[in-house]
Order: sequence, then structure tokens, then C-alpha cells
Amino acid sequence: MEHHTNMDRIISHALAIEQEAAQEAGALGFMARAMIQATLPHKKVAGNTFERTNGNYTLTIIASPKIGLPYGAMPRLLLSWVTTEAIRTKSRDLVLGDSLSGFMRELGLVPTGGRWGSITTLKNQSERLFGSVFQAYYKNTDTKESAILNKTIADAAHFWWDAPSPDQIGMWNSNIKLSEQFFDEVTSHPVPIDMRAIKALKGSAMALDIYCWLTYRSSYLKKQTEIPWGLLALQFGSAYNRTDNFKAAFVKELRKVLFIYPDARVDVTAKGLIVKPAPPHIKGRLV
Repeated sequence: MEHHTNMDRIISHALAIEQEAAQEAGALGFMARAMIQATLPHKKVAGNTFERTNGNYTLTIIASPKIGLPYGAMPRLLLSWVTTEAIRTKSRDLVLGDSLSGFMRELGLVPTGGRWGSITTLKNQSERLFGSVFQAYYKNTDTKESAILNKTIADAAHFWWDAPSPDQIGMWNSNIKLSEQFFDEVTSHPVPIDMRAIKALKGSAMALDIYCWLTYRSSYLKKQTEIPWGLLALQFGSAYNRTDNFKAAFVKELRKVLFIYPDARVDVTAKGLIVKPAPPHIKGRLV
């Protein structure tokens, strides 16, 4: 029953997106390119470092032992909001709304309390995301050139989680100061996304990754490309111990994405995923 409910929600969002362009609906959003080329963990992982590889590019996340690594859908929702807000305001200083519940509605979340509630998860994942260091490593095997860039998403983040009520206006006072490096990256190379698609797919970290990656690839792809399952596993699902297990999980989440983004042109083969030139999910003027 839960599976059918989720698919009904995805289909209804897809129909709404078809009816109205994201820009006209005020739902135009952006995602950081560096976080699409190599993704965050989907599930909680042991230790305080995590690595994803995409060709010559490797993303390593380093976390404080007291806080831990970010994982799951929540940090992806936070990244999409942060990136979109930075581009909208053209400022590194972001205010997370007048109330906790108002901010959570911006992310498509319903505030719930308790140990496993959405408020606790948001608090935990916010600290993990903004407390981590991201190392981008590029190595060109042909020219023997390499480059390393260490950066944080935020220079500072202040959250007030103990307001008497999540709906109480003026009591939250939470804010983020983006790092100069991250701000420059996302404002110079933003990947346009539909925030309604992000909210529709928020139940799956992998679906969010696939959606952002497909619309990014579609923005520049000139000819069809087949990407082997082994390489996709390095980028999207390094926690899988067998490539066929990863493939099954990927294809399941891909189906959800294609409801939302039907213009994407992909073929699933035994060897890999064939991605063909297609219009990006967001068309026309970006900002």
C-alpha cells in the first residue's frame, strides 16, 4: 500500500510539472554541480570519511567524529535550498525563514517531533552537512596533471532548535554564511532543477541524485553515451557489494525519475545505461 501511495504522489507531481513550467510556477531551483558529479552517501556509513568517484573526479567528505557524515535525502534537500537561495539573493548570508515549520515547508517537509521525527532528522543532518569538509580531487591520467581543492559549504551556521513551537514566528533566528568557494561555485556553474521534482522525489536519495544528474547531463550532451554499470556504481552507489544489486536499485529509482522528467532519453542495457541528448528538465531563461 505504501509503495502505491508513493507512486501516486510521484505521478501527481509529474502531471503538475507538465502543466506549468517551473519558472512560471516560481519553482525554479538550482543544485551545486560538484554535488551532482559525485554524490553524498545514501545511507549512514561507518567512520568519518566517505569517497565517491566519477571518472577523473573524486569527492571525499571528511566529518568531525562528534558530528558524523551527512547522508540520505535530507542533506540533498538542504543543498538544493541553499544553492537556490544563494542564486536568488546573490548573497552568502542566508536566513532560514521566520520559523522552523516555515523553513521545513520550503523543503517539502512536515514538522514532526520525537527521536525519529523530521525535526530531529533535519537538526542532525544540518549539523553533519555544514560541519563537513569536502575535498575535490581531479587527476588527468593522460597529462599527469592533478588538482586538490578543500572547501566547506558554510563558514558558519547557527540554528536555534529549541523554539517553544515550530510555528512561532520570529523565534527561530537561524542563518548560514556560505563559504566564498562554495558560493562562487554554485553561482558560476548552477544546474537548474525543478523544486517540485525535488519535493516529489524527496523520499529517495538515489532518485534525487539521478534526477539532478540526468538534467545536468542533458544540458551539455551532444551524442548518446553508454555508461557501464560499474562506473555508475562508483558515482551513485558504492555501498553495494555487487554490481547487479546496484543496477536493480538504480533502475527502480530511475522509473520514478522518468515519471517526473519524461523528456529524458535513456535506455537500460545489460552493460550499462545509454543516455541520449534530450532537453534539460528546465528550459529557457534560468534566472
